[in-house]
Amino acid sequence: MEFMTGVNKKDTVEISEILAGDFEGKTVKVNGAVHTIRDMGEVAFVVLRKREGLLQCVFEEGKTKFDLKDLKEAVTVEVEGAVKSEDRAPNGFEIRLDSIRVLSEPAAPMPLAISKWKLNTSLEANLNNRSIALRNIRERAKFKIQEGVVRGFRDFLYEQGFTEIHTPKIGAKGAEGGANMFRMDYFHRPAVLAQSPQFYKQMMVGVFDRVFETAPVFRAEKHNTKRHLNEYTSLDFEMGYIDGFEDIMAMETGFLQYMVDLLKKDYEKELKILGVTLPNVDKIPTVRFDEAKRKVAEKYGRKIRNPYDLEPEEEALIGQYFKEECDADFVFVTHYPSKKRPFYAMDDPADPTFTLSFDLLYHGLEITTGGQRIHDYNMLLEKIEKRGMTTEGMEQYMDTFKHGMPPHGGLGIGLERLTMKLIGEDNVRETTLFPRDMSRLEP
Repeated sequence: MEFMTGVNKKDTVEISEILAGDFEGKTVKVNGAVHTIRDMGEVAFVVLRKREGLLQCVFEEGKTKFDLKDLKEAVTVEVEGAVKSEDRAPNGFEIRLDSIRVLSEPAAPMPLAISKWKLNTSLEANLNNRSIALRNIRERAKFKIQEGVVRGFRDFLYEQGFTEIHTPKIGAKGAEGGANMFRMDYFHRPAVLAQSPQFYKQMMVGVFDRVFETAPVFRAEKHNTKRHLNEYTSLDFEMGYIDGFEDIMAMETGFLQYMVDLLKKDYEKELKILGVTLPNVDKIPTVRFDEAKRKVAEKYGRKIRNPYDLEPEEEALIGQYFKEECDADFVFVTHYPSKKRPFYAMDDPADPTFTLSFDLLYHGLEITTGGQRIHDYNMLLEKIEKRGMTTEGMEQYMDTFKHGMPPHGGLGIGLERLTMKLIGEDNVRETTLFPRDMSRLEP
């Protein structure tokens, strides 16, 4: 009988191990996929793609025990050779090959030239061949940075005493209501895909005080724009015992500061590959919704057409205004009109036509919606009735408030939109691993 006692120790080494140790002149064994081959005659440069980046190997005719013509792009190999410092090589070293062992071979040629620095292809071709396109170094770097965003969100909120939760994505009723829900048959009963974990995270505030989740949400919106997806990843948190919705904005500012510091520290290589300049998050201006509209109208001569919502062009101009006036990359727009916010949004006691809510704009694009929620059962019931709604399908949610809830609020951040703005892309599909929009269900 054999037993598993932990992670198996491999005799192969990784790039970071070589960089951290004294390997100069020593023979090592490394595995990877052949990214590209540059044949110079008696010498060839075989560049391997590994999880940590590219590794240059030197093939020497007569010395390396292998026939170079048997090597091609996308072959996975295990190589052995001596480590040698080389400033011109990726990571500052190369491996002088003694032997090569083929682990697997492709059955067909590459559909895209992934070894090029930039993929010279259309977004459509990129998405149609997504799993291959993502092998490109620059494409891959986008999602390492996205990893850093999620990691920053999780680590920061753990530090702030939040508990991570996992809520269902199939429900009887949507949190936001309206027509933008994907409806489905659930064992002969009607059901919907979750637009948001809103109801559940509010319910869990009564359990843990502070909760968060990173998970997919679904919106059946018939928007085919550069900023919309029908499935995206939402970074959500909800926190109790707040003094006001300003506590929510302050917590998000703290997260953004933590995230930027983490990216600087642990994702320097990816930031450099993509030429990313990180935003200034030392302080973020706040402006009322109605005041933001007025400022943009006055400065840019744009007539206010919709007094109850921000149009995309207005959001862009608000971002431009605060970049010009405050050198700010972000701006919180507060006090959205009540008629444009969900029923659970707390109305402003000073003027109930507005809510204690906000959006966060990043370079003129909304990436966050949040605010204070109604925590009083009777006030919640009153607002539901005032809107001509019923509590049918929300009995469990309503019972939570019937039995007492603290003042609370929270937000949802669109992960793909935040990543898109961070790295300077203009289409959210560029920062979505496998996008789901009106026309795409594959790959």
